[in-house]
Amino acid sequence: MELNLEFISTKLIKPSIPTPPHLKNYKLSFFDQLAEREHMPLLLFYPYGNNNDIGDDLFDQKLEKSLSRILSHVYPAAGRLSRDRFSIDCLDQGVTFTKAKVNCQFNDFIDQVQKDLNLALFFFPRDIQDLKDVDFDSTPPMVVQVTKFECGGIAMSISASHLVMDGFSNFKFVYEWAKVCKFEIPDDEIDFMSFDFGEILPARDLSRIFPNRVHPVESEERFIANRFFITEQTISSLRDKLTGAIDSGELCFKPSRVEIITAILWRALIRVSEAKHGYLRRSLVFFPVNLRGRISLPLKENAFGNYVMDAPIMFVPEKNKMELHDFVTLIRNSVQKAIDACAIGTADDIIANVADSYKEIFASKEWGTDNDEVDKCIISSLCKFPMKDADFGRGKPSLMHFGLRNFHSCWMYDAECGSICVQVDLKDSYMSLFECQSDIKAFTNVLGNQERIQLQPLL
Repeated sequence: MELNLEFISTKLIKPSIPTPPHLKNYKLSFFDQLAEREHMPLLLFYPYGNNNDIGDDLFDQKLEKSLSRILSHVYPAAGRLSRDRFSIDCLDQGVTFTKAKVNCQFNDFIDQVQKDLNLALFFFPRDIQDLKDVDFDSTPPMVVQVTKFECGGIAMSISASHLVMDGFSNFKFVYEWAKVCKFEIPDDEIDFMSFDFGEILPARDLSRIFPNRVHPVESEERFIANRFFITEQTISSLRDKLTGAIDSGELCFKPSRVEIITAILWRALIRVSEAKHGYLRRSLVFFPVNLRGRISLPLKENAFGNYVMDAPIMFVPEKNKMELHDFVTLIRNSVQKAIDACAIGTADDIIANVADSYKEIFASKEWGTDNDEVDKCIISSLCKFPMKDADFGRGKPSLMHFGLRNFHSCWMYDAECGSICVQVDLKDSYMSLFECQSDIKAFTNVLGNQERIQLQPLL
């Protein structure tokens, strides 16, 4: 499908109310320092339908004005990273807002993206593509691009700097922005986040705490994506299969749907690696855990910034078994270990515990990022996050897309009627093997191929 993008305008949207002097310097937290220096793009597609009660020009104005109003509350998003990288200079520099148009109909694009989800990457903001480290500090913490289809449908890309906010903060921002846009909520009624995390767990010199991270060399092989729907009925069926392990004492708890799906995805990836290399290899999953509400320090559950820890989950062929209940147990124990490391103690205690956990991975010859004998991936649950309800006045999104497509990743999020959608990003040679794995075929074939790839209605 040949798509041509025409950029119409780019401007900086600034807070509608200037940031007060005492808030001009927003302190980053210790957990902000742990975040990768990259942007996290979220892409939402909205068709043009009967619920569009205002014209395009008026809708554009509402988008910009509502963004300006919400930035008065989430003021760090409109600032810039300071030179010392320990804080954000909140001088109301603004968020980049780009308008563009594309030469195709919305429904035609949706038909094509069913066959190739990689087409969604076309709508990512150019500002974050191939972003070099030297440019990262001067790039706005948030970049927005709104692209209109010929029929009036839109693609909205909202990309946030991971150094400034995690997934919770990013998705909460988008959801609240949509509410402000749709209902025209005034400035003085916008209040949904707290901004004191940097005071509770302040940034510090990490050189004595953490080893230098060795980032893997970028692969020349293309990453591609696919999506799989898992119905509530299928999840119940998978849970029933684990009942025997519970009855026999091999599993001592009732697993959650996220734990079950994570186990299925991970086991399939391990088997794909075995097929490619001819032997069972070590595997390391980074499972991001939202730690809000799980800390003894006086941190509010709606804290802005990064409060997430990548719980490392390690599979060792000589130690771990391949039964589903073994994976579920390993996932539960590893995630709980990460939570326990941050749940109790002073700020220094928490930092020491997190440092020990990260050193176990990044300073280890067995598990370090420069060890090519270890398969690594991210499996992240975005379930219960409010992206699917982000209604800017044009209904809920009919398609969502996550991430930069540069690492083996699996993203879970809520779909319709209790089902879960999984976006899987893998190298091309891995994807063909992954789709043929018995675990993956088992839960996708229940739906049938047509329903499995159906994109409308998604939510």
